Amino acid sequence: MRVTGGLDRGRKLKAPKGLKTRPTASKVREAVFNILGPAPDADVLDLFAGTGSLGIEALSRGAAHAVFVERDPRALAALRRNLTELGFADRSVVVGREVQAALADLAAAGKRFAWVFVDPPYAAGVVEGVLRAIGCHGLAAGGVIIVEHDKRNVPPDESGGLILTDRRYYGDTGLSFYRCQQGLSA
Repeated sequence: MRVTGGLDRGRKLKAPKGLKTRPTASKVREAVFNILGPAPDADVLDLFAGTGSLGIEALSRGAAHAVFVERDPRALAALRRNLTELGFADRSVVVGREVQAALADLAAAGKRFAWVFVDPPYAAGVVEGVLRAIGCHGLAAGGVIIVEHDKRNVPPDESGGLILTDRRYYGDTGLSFYRCQQGLSA
């Protein structure tokens, strides 16, 4: 698995052995960033980060800073190694906690993100709760949440003041994009 764009394009990312960590496929990552456009000079959040491929891709493409949330020890080790080897350790924070607890801490600290990547185990049934926990208060002005899912576990069209603005499929993998509903009228 390699970084698909930006200054670190082509550099390898490490992943733990086994099927527990499921890195986002290169063609799906390329599609995400083609849709999003240029990286913001702002913070991004990578939830259920695994190897960190989405947040690292954002950093490679120019995002100012990334917060990665992952609780699996093997994935955390690979994520930390990837950040160090790519030189992103100083532009990132790794949170080794359960996603809902980390989101509560980030909300309490008033953190807001330009891009939020949500890539949970597809059948876990956690996406709606995660969307509600982030809500509009967790997004910077013009921010977007990108949820990766499969065709059998499609997230809702609305949740917590967020509204679906785009949904695309790449084989069985789906991408759903959410923005704050009140920000869409302008």
